[in-house]
Amino acid sequence: MSLAALQSDFRIWLIDASPEAAARIGPAAGPGLSVYQNNYRAQLMACLAETCEQTHAWLGDEAFLVAAATHVDAAPPSAWTLDAYPVDFVDTLDAIYPDDPEVAELAALEWALSRAFTAADAIAMTPEALASVDWDRAALHFTPGLAILPATSNAAAIWSALSKGEMPPHAVALPEPGALLVWRQDFTPCFRTVDAVEERAIALCMGGAAFGALCGSMIDAFGETEGIARAAALLGQWISDGLIVGTSA
Repeated sequence: MSLAALQSDFRIWLIDASPEAAARIGPAAGPGLSVYQNNYRAQLMACLAETCEQTHAWLGDEAFLVAAATHVDAAPPSAWTLDAYPVDFVDTLDAIYPDDPEVAELAALEWALSRAFTAADAIAMTPEALASVDWDRAALHFTPGLAILPATSNAAAIWSALSKGEMPPHAVALPEPGALLVWRQDFTPCFRTVDAVEERAIALCMGGAAFGALCGSMIDAFGETEGIARAAALLGQWISDGLIVGTSA
């Protein structure tokens, strides 16, 4: 057996304990294979628990263990780094808890916070830099790791309470669907709720539209005076939050 074939069979064994793969590896490796598989599964489940600490706290040990085991069975690692393994855990939780959207939304928030923390460094624009920008033509460059997450539940409030060691509120549906903005300011991952207007504005600018186009869309929606005021207020908020790292014409 070639080394490549041995490695392939070993991976197959780790994923689903294939008896065919075990037979090809050889009977002498029998007892040791189970040890390797246990270690493999334990490492993946520990990775999920570390990334989704508050989701774990919300579900409890037993339910989280079942969910993590389900994910390990369904989704073997596909990236070179273990840090990327939780990427699809949200989908697994969504399938397990279709009537409890706060579970998947908690995990989505934790994954976004994790990705924001490890995103590339970038220097945020300062208010002093605004004066030299041609705002009719300028396209905004947002900080790496910025994410917009759909929100249908009070998962953000649950996460905040759990992270402080406080009693979390009961899960409830939001009066209307919203969104969460997740990013890193300096060395701290952050999030806040955004309304539909800001969500669309960020999506427009992240799509490459100039700030002048954003002002135009705001004027179309709210009229000239209010539209320009809203666009300016959003820009001020984004600068204050450290979301903007540069502009280009």
